[in-house]
Amino acid sequence: MHNNGPLSRYVTPRILLTPHPLVWSLLLLPVLAVGQAQTPVMVSASRAAKAATNPKAVTPKEVAPTADVVEKAPERVIDSKILPLFGERSKSPSQIEEEIRFLNDCDQNFTNRTEASQFFAARGWEYVAEAQLDTAAYRFNLANLLDDKNADAFWGLGVVSYQRNQLGTAIKMLKRGASLADTNAVLLTDLATVELEQYQAKQDTASMVDAREHLAKAIFLRPDHATAYMKLSLANYLEANYGDAWLYVHKAYTTNISSVDLDYIHELLLKQPDPVGLFK
Repeated sequence: MHNNGPLSRYVTPRILLTPHPLVWSLLLLPVLAVGQAQTPVMVSASRAAKAATNPKAVTPKEVAPTADVVEKAPERVIDSKILPLFGERSKSPSQIEEEIRFLNDCDQNFTNRTEASQFFAARGWEYVAEAQLDTAAYRFNLANLLDDKNADAFWGLGVVSYQRNQLGTAIKMLKRGASLADTNAVLLTDLATVELEQYQAKQDTASMVDAREHLAKAIFLRPDHATAYMKLSLANYLEANYGDAWLYVHKAYTTNISSVDLDYIHELLLKQPDPVGLFK
């Protein structure tokens, strides 16, 4: 692969960072008291309202002397490149032409499109780690354009959407990724994490049911996945099942002590003492 060819405009040279599951591990629910990175959404004022640029003249008979003339604010248009899957909108001829050129460039610079898709997904994770969410979204979109069976692209778009506080879109993207990689316990746990937050935000019972199902499957696939036990503990905490919450805390503790979040333990202790007295 050549980085100084036509594809150079899509790539900023960087040192490859930690793999994405660790990036996602930073995305904890509010009860665990961790904030999330945010970047402004890029917008372009592609056209101003005609009333603002060329207001119609009015006479005193048309407007009362004390009335204010309110001009319409310029319309802001979000670049589809930074929306998940390019906004899933119909594409213009120029956009289609640009995509064809991109695919042709990739065909000349990579062994195959699967390799190219993996490359752009990896760049997306780097930008996620740097909190450059718009650029990350574009890279994941390119990865999906190259290979719509690349679960990593959907996973990344789910993370970007979560960081933008777009929980519904995050769940949609993560579910599509999980449908392509249904034995990936980490991805299933990430999906459950967002579903639990959706439950917190909207008291959406279906989200809780889905989260429990995905966590159960993650633990079936990886019985040593301590993070999944902690999320099950949180699920029970949110439903006031404090005994079961402690049960899963202890399972996480015996599996991997570093998975236990002490801030969460403090919150759980306020609801019910540890039945086995391990945490005080």
